[in-house]
Amino acid sequence: MSKRKSSPISDNTNKRVKPAVEEDVEDENVSNGDQEDPLPNRQVTSLAGIVESITLKNFMCHSHLGPFTFGSNVNFVVGNNGSGKSAVLTALIVALGGNAHATNRGLSLKGFVKEGESSADVSITLRNKGKDAYKPEVYGPAIIVDLRITRDGLRTYKLRSKSGQLVSTKKEELLSILDNFNIQVNNPVSVLTQEMSKYFLHSKGEGDKYKFFMKATQLEQMREDFTYIKTTKHITEDKVGQHSEVRLDLKRKYLEKEDRYKNLASFDEMQTKLEELQKQMAWALVIEMEKELEPMREKLQSDRRSTEKYDEKVDEWKNKLEEAERKYKQIQEQLEGITQQVQELQPKCAELKTVAQRQNTLLKSSEVTVHRCKANLRDLEKDKVQLSSRINDLKLSISQITGAESQAKTERMEQIQAELENMRQKSATLGQQIDQYEHACSRAKEEQGKMRREQEVLQRSIDANRRNLQTMESSRSNRLRRFGEHMPTLLNAIQEAHRKGQLKHKPRGPLGHLISLKDPELALSVEVCLKGQLQAFTCDNHEDERVLQGLMAKVFPTGRRPAIITSQFLPSVHDTRSRGVNHPEYPSVLQALEIEDPVVANCLIDQRGIESILLIKNRTEARRLMQGKNPPRNCNQAFSKEGDQIFNNRSYTAEQTRANYLSGDVEEEIRCYFTQVYFMNMLMLFVYLFQDKITKLQLELTDLQNVEESQSEDLSPLEEDLQEIVTKISSKRAEYDEARTKTAELKASYEKAEQEYKQHKEQINTVAEDADPIKEELSKADQEVMKCKHHKKHYEEKRSAHLRNIQTLQANLESKEQELQTSVAKATEICPERLEVRRTARSLDSEINRLKVKITTQQEQQGDREEVVRQYNEALENYKNMAQQMKNLTSFIKSLSNVMNHRLQVYAELLSARCKYYFDSMLAQRRYTGSMTFDHKNETLSISVQPGQGNKADLSDMRSLSGGERSFSTVCFVLSLWAITEAPFRCLDEFDVYMDMVNRRISMDMMLKVAAGQRFRQFIFLTPQSMSSLPESKNISILRLKDPDRGNNPQRSQDEDQ
Repeated sequence: MSKRKSSPISDNTNKRVKPAVEEDVEDENVSNGDQEDPLPNRQVTSLAGIVESITLKNFMCHSHLGPFTFGSNVNFVVGNNGSGKSAVLTALIVALGGNAHATNRGLSLKGFVKEGESSADVSITLRNKGKDAYKPEVYGPAIIVDLRITRDGLRTYKLRSKSGQLVSTKKEELLSILDNFNIQVNNPVSVLTQEMSKYFLHSKGEGDKYKFFMKATQLEQMREDFTYIKTTKHITEDKVGQHSEVRLDLKRKYLEKEDRYKNLASFDEMQTKLEELQKQMAWALVIEMEKELEPMREKLQSDRRSTEKYDEKVDEWKNKLEEAERKYKQIQEQLEGITQQVQELQPKCAELKTVAQRQNTLLKSSEVTVHRCKANLRDLEKDKVQLSSRINDLKLSISQITGAESQAKTERMEQIQAELENMRQKSATLGQQIDQYEHACSRAKEEQGKMRREQEVLQRSIDANRRNLQTMESSRSNRLRRFGEHMPTLLNAIQEAHRKGQLKHKPRGPLGHLISLKDPELALSVEVCLKGQLQAFTCDNHEDERVLQGLMAKVFPTGRRPAIITSQFLPSVHDTRSRGVNHPEYPSVLQALEIEDPVVANCLIDQRGIESILLIKNRTEARRLMQGKNPPRNCNQAFSKEGDQIFNNRSYTAEQTRANYLSGDVEEEIRCYFTQVYFMNMLMLFVYLFQDKITKLQLELTDLQNVEESQSEDLSPLEEDLQEIVTKISSKRAEYDEARTKTAELKASYEKAEQEYKQHKEQINTVAEDADPIKEELSKADQEVMKCKHHKKHYEEKRSAHLRNIQTLQANLESKEQELQTSVAKATEICPERLEVRRTARSLDSEINRLKVKITTQQEQQGDREEVVRQYNEALENYKNMAQQMKNLTSFIKSLSNVMNHRLQVYAELLSARCKYYFDSMLAQRRYTGSMTFDHKNETLSISVQPGQGNKADLSDMRSLSGGERSFSTVCFVLSLWAITEAPFRCLDEFDVYMDMVNRRISMDMMLKVAAGQRFRQFIFLTPQSMSSLPESKNISILRLKDPDRGNNPQRSQDEDQ
């Protein structure tokens, strides 16, 4: 049969065409009537859509029935009248969409609600398995249909899955399920009630049987559909005639608009070209932005890959720093042990040194006394000789005054004058040496901060050198003392003030203490370059500066105080890459220093510009580089290893010869100061001797010049003087001998004390010499730590800068990509399909502007182009639609007429022929003969049946048959209709009510054989018989209902026989 379809005429849906395989199985089972077991136990999968169970509540006269579980093939529902058999069948029809009239039990649904109840409920479970399952992913293996009928006759559905979950409440969903399973409860072949059987099958009218045949095969529905179609066809033909005139009018309007439209051909071409250019323009902008993004993406990927290298570098220098700090700590512990030994020996050494110095002072004083006595004695001897000579000369002069005396005096005066000149030259030489030593001492005192105030007297220079010597010795244990003996006290005061919160930021200083050299040979050049900044302090703000000045006033009550530089503290070192000097061979002062604190580095950069000063060890190379044609960029001056300052056009020699603050060798400084003090003492002694001798020569010269040649002196005073000189000589000689003896004793004491001091000093030096290599290792380790810190900080800063660059690049890329997405979206709106454009956006924009001007000019001349095009397109569309509609309707009407003239007749003849075939086959199983005569014109169906062999008796009408034979013939008629129709289940109510035992048995066997051949279908037979004679089979289920208890609600008793 044809499938049912939704239409305004009927709510029924078309059946599915039964597979040819099933028909063959039916033919085989119909013809093979001698099988012993009508229901062999073969495993056949039942069709989807069979009834698995049904439950009734407050339905008709029953409070509760069920649940009834049905088998997948043959089911018998047996029970006496009133037990609920017909109620089960009625509930099945109503719950599956049937109307009340189809049940023949009432005119409306409200009649099915039990008296006294507000509603009735029916629940049916349909199987949902196999290839024809309906939405198995939603409903599962079964579909539960819950129906509720209210007292007002309203019907509501709830469609649930196997698990009970509600899926839908719409009747359209139920109709879709029924159509999918091909369930037709209004078709008497699917559900045959008692009343329908009495009306059609047991009626004696041939027209009633023909109506039954038409209804069972749905040919009646097809005929009704064709009638409606014919009516609609006539109406459509009338409309087609009316639309012909409208079509001619539309065609005329279309031709008028077409003429105007053709005049705009060139305008349309320009508009089309403009649209194409705008599309190209949109995608050209996208392509240009994509080209801009590509290098940004590559740069971002490259930078992300290089981040790992920075991480590796940072980790590498971090590990090196930890190793260097560990090594530095070990060496420092060793050096502290040796320093502790030296400190333990130092007091005794200082004591011995003091004793030796005291003895040395006494010895020097005694030696000066000896020399003075010796000089006096020598002078007295000379005076004696001179006085004796004068006496003799006077005596001789008195006796004879001749020209020879005058000549002798002249010679003597010349001799004395020459000796005096010689002494003056020696004195001048000694004076120059004294001046040089005084100048050197004054320079040393200026550099150390203690020798500047002692320039006038050489003795004060010696004292300053001694104090410097003591400072250098004390700096062995505390490097801060190089910057002044009060510097540790000042730093402690600063630390205490910062702890108490008097300072916002702790001042840094002295700056020279917070820096270190990478190359110790550059100490003098760096010290000359920085000068006063080495002892200076730096503050963050003026409030901290005032607090620091107050602390300095307490610590430095007199004398000069360190300078204070006020500048805001920054957490990072200034970026000097653009203004700093970067030479491949020689470092700048900034590069030569290890500075951990960025505040100190920034202060020296701001105050001295250390990033633009080169350090070149060789003086000649420095002059050649700085004063050549191409001096280094960003370099304004340079310093040599000796401290010489070289500019582009001039140079200055350094007055300082040693590094006092940045020198790493304290012992060498101490030895230099000690030697200087010793030479100053010796120089003082020589000065005293030369001055005494010069004085005497000047006196003698004066005496000689004042002698008058003609004066005659008295010899008596001269002789008295001579005697006095002899007495003085004796006295001086005794004093000289005493001084020599004392000097010898003091020398012995000094040598002994010096020996003890040297021995103890040698012991200290031995220990100190052991510390020298450790100090060198410590210095190297310290430099290595500073180097590692510098490199670690350098790579951390580079990594941070690199990550910031990546973030910036990522942000820029995201912004650009957002702009690109916006451009792509705009371009897609303009042209959904991407265009590959080779022209630039600028050239396209220029051409678009020119074309817009041209279009505007032509539009002003010809009017609104869009309106003309719109009217033309509208007229064309209307004409085409009307023409196409008329063509389609004409073609459809013609095809429909051909179909309707033949299809109903062909289907009726085909189905009637198949029904005849199956009817004859069914009768043959009881050796009956018969015929079915269809008169489709008069709509009659004549059935003739003759028991016995067909060649022994004539066929007779069914009215001449007995009741059992007529019922058997009716069963054969129903079975033949079953064979040509298709449904998942078939229900038959009291089919054997008019049969005797023999015909009932034969009919039953026939139906069981048909069921055995159609395992995929479900059969439900309702009968008042007990069915105890049925053969045992797993495919047969018997549901026995209890007799009605008029006093109580009927309950179900179900037995299943397999």
